[in-house]
Amino acid sequence: MTRDVKVSIRELYKIFGGAPQDALTHVRAGMGKTELLERHGHVLGLSDINVDIRAGEVTVIMGLSGSGKSTLIRHLNRLIEPTAGQILVDGEDVMTYGEAQLRQLRRERMSMVFQKFALLPHRSVLENAGMALAVRGICREEFEGEANRWLDRVGLSGYGSQYPHQLSGGMQQRVGIARALTSNSEIMLMDEAFSALDPLIRTDMQDLLLELQRELQKTVIFITHDLDESLKLADHLVILKDGRVVQQGEPQEILLHPNDPYIVDFISDINRARVLRVRSVMKKTSATPGEYAGEVDHDDNLESVIACSQGDIGLCYRVMCEGQQVGVLDMKDLVRALVPTRAADDGLRAKATA
Repeated sequence: MTRDVKVSIRELYKIFGGAPQDALTHVRAGMGKTELLERHGHVLGLSDINVDIRAGEVTVIMGLSGSGKSTLIRHLNRLIEPTAGQILVDGEDVMTYGEAQLRQLRRERMSMVFQKFALLPHRSVLENAGMALAVRGICREEFEGEANRWLDRVGLSGYGSQYPHQLSGGMQQRVGIARALTSNSEIMLMDEAFSALDPLIRTDMQDLLLELQRELQKTVIFITHDLDESLKLADHLVILKDGRVVQQGEPQEILLHPNDPYIVDFISDINRARVLRVRSVMKKTSATPGEYAGEVDHDDNLESVIACSQGDIGLCYRVMCEGQQVGVLDMKDLVRALVPTRAADDGLRAKATA
């Protein structure tokens, strides 16, 4: 199913410094982040960002520290003003909004989940969960049912009368997610939302997000520096470096076809068998193979197929989706897909040193 574009980022630039418009001229002429800082004393935050975020999908924006990912997400609700460019939400340019429209965007159309939870310590869990409705002037008696509904959904039934300091970090982040859901906004911005959590709790929160997303189909923009998290959550993955988009697309496609040495290095240590899906390495066909060992689902990871085959690379499987054959998986193709792309793959290295 093709989804409509919900948020469109067009030719977005952000330069920090005393004369950003002057510095913008140099950036548009090809000057990079390091040179701009050394020669003109300005910091390049974002450079010519063009991304379409589709309704009902999880778009993950990732990169290392300093890549510009948190700067980018804060442009979507204009917590940061751009040096140049457009942010279109449902076709409307957010940059043209006055104060009243901007308040309405932040209160009703976009919610935000922060890395550090951002809960009010003097308010109960219930009051924190209902905060988005409270700031719209809705009284507690009216928002209490909705807030409790989402607290229940994120596993915090019965905790409404507690206070943030009485909860673990993972539970506090669940309150943050409940608050975003109680707002009933179409768009959820999640800025390193799970980065402060312990690994096991972080995995639980990722699973919770995916479970809720299957039902609610929100438009989620998720910021992270963690590639494993990106590959698990993303429908569309955008990778930044030094304020620029290095590559974007479907995560499986990026993993199989990295277009830059930076991406190659980034993915070199990934457990490909756990991340890659059957649909990414199968041969698309509705023709039943002459001999096959069984059936696998198009969305199974390769690790599960290896376990099923007990390592026999001579086998072949029918690939199924909703009861229909969509392809054939030869174990030899699966094994080839597990060999990581090398940075010495030679066109890419040559490109990097040219």
